[in-house]
Amino acid sequence: MSADLATTVHLASPEDTAALAQALAPLLQPGDVILLAGQIGAGKTHFARAVIQARLSAAGWQEDVPSPTFTIIQTYHDGAAEICHADLYRLTDADEVFELGLADAFHDAICLVEWPDRLGHHAPGNALRLSFAPGNAADARILTIESSSARWDRVIDRLTAPAIEGR
Repeated sequence: MSADLATTVHLASPEDTAALAQALAPLLQPGDVILLAGQIGAGKTHFARAVIQARLSAAGWQEDVPSPTFTIIQTYHDGAAEICHADLYRLTDADEVFELGLADAFHDAICLVEWPDRLGHHAPGNALRLSFAPGNAADARILTIESSSARWDRVIDRLTAPAIEGR
């Protein structure tokens, strides 16, 4: 995977999307950046919420996880790491990531970033890229998972081993 190959996973329902996010959550550590791409309604926020809720729940906390569409960034702390959930849809200039403190969070926090195209050249090269697209059924999604960083190879294998097509 570290050679910039892509893996595709078919998610039949929002529950499947949440299950994959919940499986990813305990594997994340500070400095990990997950870039969530896809059109409006593709499942980006649902996935991010499931990751955050899984981490908070593992620490014994329950918290509402709203979409950061209007606040742009919501932060959480699970006792082990700061978690930043960013929705960059409203950004007009890629340099705004510095004003928001997001560039610093890429090094110190677990970052879940919706609309990563708004980052421009500021997107971390070692990020895990998840691209959501509509599937054949109403709630189905096709998830493409990509990374050029060896950091994600074993994580991706653990997440997709039973679901990978073409293996």
